[in-house]
Amino acid sequence: MRDAYHAELDSIGEGLVDMANLTGSAMGRATSALLDADLALAESVIGTHGRIEDLQRDLEDRAIAVLARQQPVATDLRLVVTSLRMSADLERCSVLAQHVAKVARLRHPRPAVPQDLRSTILEMSQLAQRLMAQAADVLVTHDVDAALRMEQDDDRIDELHRGIFQHLLDDRWHHGVETAVDVTLLGRYYERFADHAVSLARRVVYLVTGEQADFIATLPATTT
Repeated sequence: MRDAYHAELDSIGEGLVDMANLTGSAMGRATSALLDADLALAESVIGTHGRIEDLQRDLEDRAIAVLARQQPVATDLRLVVTSLRMSADLERCSVLAQHVAKVARLRHPRPAVPQDLRSTILEMSQLAQRLMAQAADVLVTHDVDAALRMEQDDDRIDELHRGIFQHLLDDRWHHGVETAVDVTLLGRYYERFADHAVSLARRVVYLVTGEQADFIATLPATTT
């Protein structure tokens, strides 16, 4: 009976990892569609969202069933409740990847991103994907230190996001209002995707320690 119970808990964790891997892949493919004006790839990313929604619903059903049947306590209870929140973060990441793909589709057949911002958008996408891959690893390893270190990559994305606004305000901007709106939204999509990945890591910190990540990060090294 206990073996079945732990198998149910393990399956919830595995479902979160699957969702994280799918959303990271979706953002990578959405960025390729965006920069290469690849309509078929953009449509593929948009279609992927339904699969992630199905995974979220399945995970939520299993988590609720565990709560109802097993009445978990302590760490097990934190796992189930935190997993419900994580699945919502991951579903939102899928929506953000979908938004990037929709910008690519809207501006097809031309690329939506001007040449002078391609490297910024590409770096934001790569960092966002790396954060999601790190979050997936943390979901498996429950490595608190690795979870806390993810803030550094998130800081770099915030820096790049601010750089987009500085670029738009430069007197040399000549790409028009439509493109300015597109890149403003795109920067926001990548920044929020990264925020959700970091949120996943923070929830793992809470799952393992019972403390919020912001509190753990302020403790002296000898106490962590």
